[in-house]
Amino acid sequence: MCGIAGIIRFDKSKVNKVQVQAMLKTIKHRGPDDEGVFVDGHIGLGHVRLSILDLSAAGHQPMTDDSGRYTIVQNGEAYNYIELREELKALGYSFHTQTDTEVVLNGYIEWGESVLDKLNGMFALAIYDQERQTLFMARDRFGVKPLYYHVGDEQMIFASEIPAILEALPGKPKANENAIFDYLVFNRTDQTEETFFSDIYKLQHGCCMTLDLKQSYTKENLPIRKWYDLAQHVSERKSKIGHLTLDDAEKHYLELFKRAIELRLRTDVPWGVCLSGGIDSSSITATVIKEIKQADVHSFSAVYGKDSDADESQFIDEFKGIVPNMHYVHPDAKGLLAHMEDYVRIQGEPTPTTSPYAHYCVMEEAKKYVKVTLDGQGADEALAGYEYIPGLYYKTLFIHLKWGRLAKEIVQYKRLHHSWRHVKYMAFFMLPSCMRTKVRVLQRGYINPEFVARHKDSVIADKLYGANTMEEMLVAHFEYKLEHLLKWGDRNAMAHSMESRAPFLDKDLVEYSIALKDALKIRGGYTKFILREAMKGIMPEKVRTRVDKKGFTIPQDEWFRTEAFQKVVMNVIQSESFAKRGFFNPDEAMKLYKRHLNKEINVSKDIWKWINLELWYRTYID
Repeated sequence: MCGIAGIIRFDKSKVNKVQVQAMLKTIKHRGPDDEGVFVDGHIGLGHVRLSILDLSAAGHQPMTDDSGRYTIVQNGEAYNYIELREELKALGYSFHTQTDTEVVLNGYIEWGESVLDKLNGMFALAIYDQERQTLFMARDRFGVKPLYYHVGDEQMIFASEIPAILEALPGKPKANENAIFDYLVFNRTDQTEETFFSDIYKLQHGCCMTLDLKQSYTKENLPIRKWYDLAQHVSERKSKIGHLTLDDAEKHYLELFKRAIELRLRTDVPWGVCLSGGIDSSSITATVIKEIKQADVHSFSAVYGKDSDADESQFIDEFKGIVPNMHYVHPDAKGLLAHMEDYVRIQGEPTPTTSPYAHYCVMEEAKKYVKVTLDGQGADEALAGYEYIPGLYYKTLFIHLKWGRLAKEIVQYKRLHHSWRHVKYMAFFMLPSCMRTKVRVLQRGYINPEFVARHKDSVIADKLYGANTMEEMLVAHFEYKLEHLLKWGDRNAMAHSMESRAPFLDKDLVEYSIALKDALKIRGGYTKFILREAMKGIMPEKVRTRVDKKGFTIPQDEWFRTEAFQKVVMNVIQSESFAKRGFFNPDEAMKLYKRHLNKEINVSKDIWKWINLELWYRTYID
């Protein structure tokens, strides 16, 4: 896990090494163990290293091959590097390090861009070919590791985080209102290549490009191509697995899950697990101990006290006597206020909830004991885990005339959850795309109508909520939903010089999970059905059969009623800048906040967006 940066001068002037070093300084937290800069005429590459594999100086980057022709900077890990190294040795390659980076570099030399298909991991990389004068850039399948870029008249700048690009950006950055619209209306970020900064983009997950350094580029003619298509791979996987019995499906799922964890335990530094009390992190923790037989495990959890609705201690406590080293953090309003400036800065872009702050606190604690953590991201997207997904599923059953199954699932869900919200979600998803946007806007009466009028279309309403099959829906979650969660996790971990690994995002496990029959994902009111079945006898039963979902939830509704936060919120809403942004109706926002203070409503998510967006503006734009 590291940070990378680079500059390509279209005017063929020599890259200033000092400028690359200045970019690296802004992301030094990503790699405090080492750093390096490579400059060859009008291209410069920089790297800061967090040593995880081969802790010796041999792992220094930028790394150049024996011939001197190829130079690589890489952020992330290729977990199957051992198998690939043996394959390359059989082809005549020799190795000087125990790093995965050297394997990726030699793999590119041997297989070219096709090396990406062989990698099982998380990565953002750039490989310079001095002889051909090309730069190959690529990002992993699901977007675990970030890669941003800016293309100007004279140069292209890229880096692992946006602040590094701002360091080299000629001129003042501007805000991107398209991103702000989706953030305020849909609580979503990162669903397209756009960022909150105009003219700064991210290379989309599963994409790559090869730049000819003898020519210049604009944003419009960058040779970006999608090297990984999840929908295609799921389709191919379906044809292979056919109609598995529940027992066979369950056994194979557990095999893939164990393999995914084992690959992510390849490290030369201490590691631990993030344990939220939910099914996903609990599955990882239980499997590590009971199936993979790892003894000295450290777990890290956020708790808030038994009287808090956000607290999951009752489920975390099920692991007492199982996990030998359990560590806890207690995020609170005072802590968030103290960390606010740092939190806004390290995230780089606004977050639609304070939930990532809990993970921030967990990483701060974990750093005292380990350097790598295993996290549960990806299971909800692959196994239909979100609370609204049954509504999407019911929509697919309805339009495919499976009304008997639909009625049965609705009744079973109601019996299990004591709620009709799944039917409300179904009704929402049945609406036309334009109506879904209007409904969301109406729910947020504080948004300025003039701002809304300028932004009527959204990929969220169309692609994410418009799916007509379970498979299409889950693929859409990987394409348009998952990445903002991965970004927050990356920023929180790297802010504390930690590496976060996600077993549920193993490529084979993801493709298999989505390819399974719908009834193996949602059945009898339960989501993630196949995972629950696979965990029988492995995970504590109280956790395995729980039906509520919280994740890294924070009691932000109560926090925003504290006296200290009242001052912050009031100052934001009543500020001149808040009104002049043109996004809000300050009077309506104040009315909602007063109702929140009186406990008439809970608009804590909206309150946080007001605060976060305004502080982001003041930090990065103003």
